Amino acid sequence: MTTRLLVPTDGSDSARAALEHALDIAADREATVQLLYVADTKKPSLTRLGTDVVDVLEREGDEILDAAAALAEDRGVSVETDVVQGDPRTAIVEYTTGGEFDLVVMGAHGRRGIGEYVLGSTTDCVVNRSGIPVLTVRAADEARRVYPYGDVLVPTDGSDHASVALDRAASVAARHGATLHLLSVVDELPEVIDAGSTQLSSQLEENVQAVLDEAEATARRAGVDEIRTSITAGPVPREITTYVDEEGVDLVVMGTHGHTGLDRHLLGSFTERVIRTSPVPVLTTRRTDELE
Repeated sequence: MTTRLLVPTDGSDSARAALEHALDIAADREATVQLLYVADTKKPSLTRLGTDVVDVLEREGDEILDAAAALAEDRGVSVETDVVQGDPRTAIVEYTTGGEFDLVVMGAHGRRGIGEYVLGSTTDCVVNRSGIPVLTVRAADEARRVYPYGDVLVPTDGSDHASVALDRAASVAARHGATLHLLSVVDELPEVIDAGSTQLSSQLEENVQAVLDEAEATARRAGVDEIRTSITAGPVPREITTYVDEEGVDLVVMGTHGHTGLDRHLLGSFTERVIRTSPVPVLTTRRTDELE
């Protein structure tokens, strides 16, 4: 059971969206939310203010955290706050290494000041380096947040990374009594396959279906009752977001890396693009043998 959620915030719209979704989860799980603000003292544009720059940044962080904590308290969620100094891209990751947290929830984009991204590139770094799952939330006009989840999507290519994501997605779907959608996207054919050969195309489809069948068996062993499998062809991010829209998916779960049998990057290389375009939250996972 998730008992502690880490929610980095910079006061942006996307950080607010992430916090609101984290509070939904925390209220359901009776979890504590740890709010974190990183005073970015490594930016040259900030250090020009002189010796008071750290105090200025920390006061700003205190104000942002106070507002976020008030929102959590209004929801009856236990909350703690902390301001740290450093580079947000590394400070958030380092904050997760103590084994205290089960999940990071953060905005997919964020900015502070004119043109200065705070939780945009930062989120990319945390997603790729965090030793615990990261749930990213967008605040775009087309974005939607539904909780509890009724439909959970996990794209799979049969890789170890996709299998880790499948295990997590099956656990979430089983807990929520949600429908689990297993999607395999054929992005491109390997060079050894003749695209005009019906026989080889059929063989490829059989191979993909075998991956889905194995994934379905894994999900059923995890206690998922409602499962749907689909095969689509086209650019991976587009096919995933299209499926999300058409099928009313509430959550996408993906590994941060993935490859086909020919060692081509498939799902993993597209995860960050899905995070930036998905209309629903995206939960990312990493293999334990890759953790630093």
